[in-house]
Amino acid sequence: MRTVIVGCGRVGATLAAQLVTEGHDVRLVDHEPKAARLLPPGFPGAFLVGNGFSRSVLEAAGIVHADALVAVTSSDNGNIVSARTAKESYRVPVVLARIHDPRRADICRDLGITTISSVRWAVNRIHQILLHRHLSPEVAFGSGETLLVRSQLPAYLTGRRLREFDVDGEIRVVEVTRAGRSLLPAHGVRAESGDLVTFAVAATALGRLRGFLDKELGA
Repeated sequence: MRTVIVGCGRVGATLAAQLVTEGHDVRLVDHEPKAARLLPPGFPGAFLVGNGFSRSVLEAAGIVHADALVAVTSSDNGNIVSARTAKESYRVPVVLARIHDPRRADICRDLGITTISSVRWAVNRIHQILLHRHLSPEVAFGSGETLLVRSQLPAYLTGRRLREFDVDGEIRVVEVTRAGRSLLPAHGVRAESGDLVTFAVAATALGRLRGFLDKELGA
């Protein structure tokens, strides 16, 4: 996979190093030549000096044949321009932009650009740890609005149908690990003692999910 990364700060450099170890073709763009110092010794990818929203620079980085572009500079505006250029002018299949201002992240999503919003993700994560410490997300989607949460099912829920825990638009049981084996629960399957249940849950509904579980969590 050819990936163009705009921004060789800590995030860009770390991502580039990980991708090249997995055998991917990585091209980095940064306006500051000294940024290359963050890359590991002998980095096999390409490093170009220039602005990531310049078409000539992006083309020199191989944007025409890129499978993905990731814009992770410190500038929201620069990341948005780079992402829009990659998506609209070069039809890059996967485009990601790091956005610090949550309001701009909403605008980007309206434009069809996938964003990583540092502020919103951090706020959601801190909130979850503070108020829902027993429900540690396995995976977060978007900026943390939707989560996958795994929890040992309390004994008092044994015998109830797993579908009873579904709340439309908020909570859904998506998997159960029972006696070491994973299964997708069919309609009518009932909870058994020791079940480890995976819930897809809206971040705003974590309190409601905890209400199902907290009798045996000591909270």
